[in-house]
Amino acid sequence: MKLQELRVIAKEKGISASKMTKPDMIRAIQRSEGNFDCFGYAHDGYCDQAGCIWMEDCLPRTRNS
Repeated sequence: MKLQELRVIAKEKGISASKMTKPDMIRAIQRSEGNFDCFGYAHDGYCDQAGCIWMEDCLPRTRNS
């Protein structure tokens, strides 16, 4: 997901994201939705949050860490 799209989502959720990195912004959105703020922290590329909309962006980040 592009940064501009994330900013729109953050704004809709009342998150001031102007100085946040993409991972921090996604984690803030996750928290605001009552979900785990786990973006980019999956161990060994495994995630059990099957319905997560961030998975496509998240898992490649964990594999490269």
